[in-house]
Amino acid sequence: MPSQQETSAWRPQVPGVVEVFHAHFTEHAYPMHVHDAWTLLIVDDGAVRYDLNRRERGTPHDTVSLLPPQVPHNGSPATAHGFRKRVLYLDAPQLDASLIGPAVDAPDMADPLLRRRVGQLHAALAHPGDELEAESRLALIGERLRAHLRPRHAADRSTSDHPKPDRGAALARTLRELLDERLLEGLTLDEASTLVHAHPTHLVRAFSTAFGIAPHQYLTSRRVDRARRLLLDGRSPAEVATRAGFYDQAHLTRHFKRVVGVTPGRYAGRPAGRDRPATRD
Repeated sequence: MPSQQETSAWRPQVPGVVEVFHAHFTEHAYPMHVHDAWTLLIVDDGAVRYDLNRRERGTPHDTVSLLPPQVPHNGSPATAHGFRKRVLYLDAPQLDASLIGPAVDAPDMADPLLRRRVGQLHAALAHPGDELEAESRLALIGERLRAHLRPRHAADRSTSDHPKPDRGAALARTLRELLDERLLEGLTLDEASTLVHAHPTHLVRAFSTAFGIAPHQYLTSRRVDRARRLLLDGRSPAEVATRAGFYDQAHLTRHFKRVVGVTPGRYAGRPAGRDRPATRD
């Protein structure tokens, strides 16, 4: 098989994520090197063999691998057809330095839920305008990683990471009010956390428990509702995207179709012989 190299990399506008890197390699082998960030790796096809701190490791497709900062490692294909991977480089403060040792000892985690969340985070990071979703998913991923690396304290975390019922309901209501107020300009999870004086993970869990929907899903559905009204007023999808708080028309179309089942253009279509209502300012 001829050597193949397909890569893409970008820096998303999401606090805590230094870089997103997707690659397909058939023969490339990484020399020993280090990163100043946490390396969160999933392999979608094939497998990677690597040495971490002088110990041989591997990444079958159903695992999540976490390589700590400043620890030497390499990497090479473990199958004849190479590997396809997706990597998130997380800012060092995202995980406490005390977790470096446990990550060196057990970097590969067979956790379907964690893997699914990492994949969902990659999907969110690929689309500008979905920063709140990405931040929410990153918060839950961080919680899951800490649970793997500090299993002895799982009981303590289960208590501290989940707000008490009354406190949680109050947090959820406050966050919903903030999201309603910032429908168009949006709200980052870090901003919300600062405003209500609560940890981001607490906020996500409290909101989801109280309302049965994640904060980013709530914000998106409110924006889609606004878009529906604007479309029925006769405005174009491009104009509606801006007026409903979406990044651009493609961002509107993707979420609108997911929620409503049709594209904005088809939704706004009128049966023959019917006049569109007059456009209102």
